[in-house]
Amino acid sequence: MEDNQDTICLYCRHDLPVTNFHFNNDNNVLKVFYGRVKVEHATALFRFEKKSTVQQLIHGLKYKGYEKIGYVLGNWLGGELQTIEDYKDVHLVIPVPLHKKKLKKRGYNQVSKFGKQIAESLDVPYVDNVLLKITNTKSQVSKKRFARWNESDEVFTLQNINLIENKHILLVDDIITTGATLEACVNILNQATDVKVSIAVIAIA
Repeated sequence: MEDNQDTICLYCRHDLPVTNFHFNNDNNVLKVFYGRVKVEHATALFRFEKKSTVQQLIHGLKYKGYEKIGYVLGNWLGGELQTIEDYKDVHLVIPVPLHKKKLKKRGYNQVSKFGKQIAESLDVPYVDNVLLKITNTKSQVSKKRFARWNESDEVFTLQNINLIENKHILLVDDIITTGATLEACVNILNQATDVKVSIAVIAIA
């Protein structure tokens, strides 16, 4: 689509720092979770650096209402994941949720378009009524890395647990810093019977 091409061109696709983690075995995303929680597979589309184009992309998606960025990036990563054997047995895509108050204020979950496009590429359902956030934490943007690592008041819960039992879930988010939020989500998802969890994000810091 011409519109999608225009969106990518705004941020110069060829200059973006793609990781290609899902195409090789040197996977820094998966290493984040070693010894903490079991993750089947994990990848990030980009490497994140401050004052970079990737930061502008995520900021636009998260705070400026540019949801189309999520659509384009999800289509990009989803197109690559659908060619990889590790992701061919994924049953559904689940986003890291926002607390209902933050969702109401922002008007959308910044990872929804990203996740929906990946789900479409993998030809699986996108499910956002299983994992819920029940505490409303402040934005991670201004927190120092140590503070984010020690964030202990992010609490998630499950509903409709039957939808994920005996399933391979692809959990999606915008950015990994310490991995604490995703770790908390994986721990909650593991309350279901015989669940496998993989992770895909826009960027890793």
